[in-house]
Amino acid sequence: MNTTTNAKKTVVLVYSGGLDTSICIPLMKEEYGYERVVTVTVDVGQPAEDIAQAADKAKQMGTEHYTVDAKEEFARDFCFAAVKANAMYEGYPLSTSIARPIIAAKAVEVAKKLGAKAFAHGCTGKGNDQFRIEFAIRALMPDAIIHAPIRERNMTRSWEIEYAQQKGVPIKQSLEKIWSIDENLWGRSIEGGRLEEPDFAPPEEIFQWTKSPTAAADKVKELKITFEGGAPVAIDGEKTSPAKLVMLANKIAGDNAVGRIDVMEDRMLGLKVRENYECPGSMLILTAHKALEALVLTRDELRFKASVDAEWSKLAYEGLWWDPLKDGLEAYVAFTQKRVTGTVTLRLYKGSMQVIGRTSPWALYNEDLASFDTKTFEQSESTGTVKNFGLQARMYYSLAEKMKK
Repeated sequence: MNTTTNAKKTVVLVYSGGLDTSICIPLMKEEYGYERVVTVTVDVGQPAEDIAQAADKAKQMGTEHYTVDAKEEFARDFCFAAVKANAMYEGYPLSTSIARPIIAAKAVEVAKKLGAKAFAHGCTGKGNDQFRIEFAIRALMPDAIIHAPIRERNMTRSWEIEYAQQKGVPIKQSLEKIWSIDENLWGRSIEGGRLEEPDFAPPEEIFQWTKSPTAAADKVKELKITFEGGAPVAIDGEKTSPAKLVMLANKIAGDNAVGRIDVMEDRMLGLKVRENYECPGSMLILTAHKALEALVLTRDELRFKASVDAEWSKLAYEGLWWDPLKDGLEAYVAFTQKRVTGTVTLRLYKGSMQVIGRTSPWALYNEDLASFDTKTFEQSESTGTVKNFGLQARMYYSLAEKMKK
C-alpha cells in the first residue's frame, strides 16, 4: 500500500478464531499490504473456551486483539426484537443471522476508535454471512474498504490448510472439528461432513444443548414465562437479565428434549443446504409469545401481523438490520406489543411442548360471552347476519346454475 498514515495501514478483521479467519491474518499483511491487523471477537454467547482460544490464537500471531462482550445487548436488542416479530425462517428461529449485525457493528466501533476504515472477514462466496456482514459495515461506515480473501481468491479448504501450515498459523483445533458449528445465545447451527447429505441421520454427538427424547427425564415439566411489552422478563416468577433468561430457557427446554430442528434451507444465493439447529430456549419463548398474542390481539391484527412478521424475518435473515422497511415494520410491531403483557404456562415432556394456560390484563376474552350459558349475548340478534352471510357467493352459484341450462 502507498498510504502513509497509521490508520490507512490498519485493517480490522472480524475474527472467530477458525481456519478461515485465522489465515486472513498473514494474508492481510503479505498479500494486501497492511502493517497492522486488529482482530475483533464479539461474544454473543458462544462457548467461553472458544472466546479464550480466539484471543490466544490472535495474540500468538501478533495481532492487536479486542474481545467485546455483547451478550446482554444481543439478547435485549436483537433476540427480543426477534421475539416480538415471531422471527422464523423456513421453520427455525433466526439465530446466526441476527447475530451478524451486532458483530459487524462492534467491529465498526473498534475501527472508529482506531481511525481505521479497512475491514476483512473470512466468509466464503457461497454463504449468507458475506451479505450480512458487509451490509452492516457499509451501513454504519459508508466509506469502508472491505476485503474477503476466501471469496476473492476462490480458496479451497485444502489450500487454506496448506497455507496455514506454511505460515505457522495454529489450526490444530480447526482440523479436529468434524462439524462446522455456529453458536450464540439464541441458537446453535451444525453442518458439514455427512450432515450435508439430506438422508443422513444426525448422530447424537452433534447435539450439546438438547437431550434426546429417550434420555430426557420421564417427568412432566411445567413452567411459566412472563412477558412485558412483548419481551420475556421472568421464568416461574424469577426476573433476571435478558441474556441470563435466555440461557435459563435453553437449559430448561434442552433438558426436556425440546428444540431440535432439521431442515433443507434455501440460502440467499439459491443453494439448498441441509442444516441442523438446536434452539431450545428460542422455541420455548417464541411459542409462549405467540400464545399470548393470540389472547390479546384482535383477529385482524393477528392476520396482518403474520405478514409483517414474515417480511421482518426475511429482512433479518438477509442481514438487512438497518433497512428502512424493517424500521417501518417494527413501528407496527411496537404498537401491538404494548398489550403483549402477561404470563403463559407451558408443559414440556420428552420433546413435546404444549401451551396449557395464558393470562393477561389485555385479554380479549369474556367468559360470559364465550360461555354456552351466556346471559348477555342475545343469540336471536344473529339471525339477520347469518341470513346475509356469503351473499355474493350464493348469488354466483345461483347464476352459474342458470348458465348451465
